[in-house]
Amino acid sequence: MSGGPLVLVVEDRRSLREMLARTLCLEGFQVRTAAGVEEGRAALAGARAALVDLRLPDGTGLDLLEAARALSPPPPVVLMTAYGSVEVAVEAMRQGATDFLCKPFDTRTLVERLRALVGEAAEPGEGRPPEAEPETGLVAVSPAMREVVARARRAAAAEVPVLLSGESGTGKEVVARLIHEAGPRAEAPFVAVNCAALPGNLVESELFGHVKGAFTGAESDRPGLIREAEGGTLFLDEVAEMAPEAQSKLLRVLQDRQVTPVGGGRPVAVDVRFVAATNRDLGEALASGGLREDLFYRLAVVVLRLPPLRERREEILPLAERFLAEAGGGARLTQAAREALLAHPWPGNVRELKNCMERARLFCQGGEIGVADLELGAGV
Repeated sequence: MSGGPLVLVVEDRRSLREMLARTLCLEGFQVRTAAGVEEGRAALAGARAALVDLRLPDGTGLDLLEAARALSPPPPVVLMTAYGSVEVAVEAMRQGATDFLCKPFDTRTLVERLRALVGEAAEPGEGRPPEAEPETGLVAVSPAMREVVARARRAAAAEVPVLLSGESGTGKEVVARLIHEAGPRAEAPFVAVNCAALPGNLVESELFGHVKGAFTGAESDRPGLIREAEGGTLFLDEVAEMAPEAQSKLLRVLQDRQVTPVGGGRPVAVDVRFVAATNRDLGEALASGGLREDLFYRLAVVVLRLPPLRERREEILPLAERFLAEAGGGARLTQAAREALLAHPWPGNVRELKNCMERARLFCQGGEIGVADLELGAGV
């Protein structure tokens, strides 16, 4: 997108540098990139802000911070590092850094901070979508979910990889379907894969396919789930639960846009849009090795965090009414039942609420659902 504020990104890791550049371009910024201190110094002129890694091959981000402060006017500098500590952050701020981010960070947070630094507001209409998405039934009443929907629609149009994070039951697959249906691949297949449920010894065969005779029981060729999504979207739910070997091969598919079936020597070109999701904390998943860092940077062009239901209580009653309507029968919630729904912590999130409404409709006597019918202590 032309005409936006220019941001300089200085990061020596190519995969992260490219991911940040794509993300910021998608959000309306112009981006200039550099891989080190000297290259960054040469590119500082004209930048409205700089996003700089603390550790670089030929120096540190503090060197670039010093160069930025020598300009008039000096652009704000946001330092980022995987080695974050209070002491490092304090020293960076003492030397004039405007902000400090510890990797991995939510790209939404980065975009918000950069917009604040350069005085840019969100584009007209951004963050204010309809309260419900007719294609998917997604309810977006809270500001947090409205932002999720707005960013999902922008990402859908750009066809970039998207990583969804959030607790189990928050609606990650619903958002994935919205991304698919709002984009140019809407008429092609949407294939959802629960990576945690794939058998460990068959995960590569399931995803990448196999040729006849590749292993015992392979009695015919099988294309695999990636090729079944050809032209459309592959949704990889719980991607951090996938075996490291399979993650490595998935990374190659994302890089090369080719898949090699198990037992086959020839790669096959694929045209698939990838949306992935995890219910694990991204920082913990990366630190533990559950999610490969290089795969994360390939998938995380756009990261959308779905807040738990307890953080968007204004959506509890609209969702409850929707689930009751879907269950049929015309039952209504009493005022006491409504208050009980709003007071419940919903550890199972939207999935728990849906189960609650379906159970209450099934067992309630008459046309009204009271507190006892909700059985809120029944578990998730």
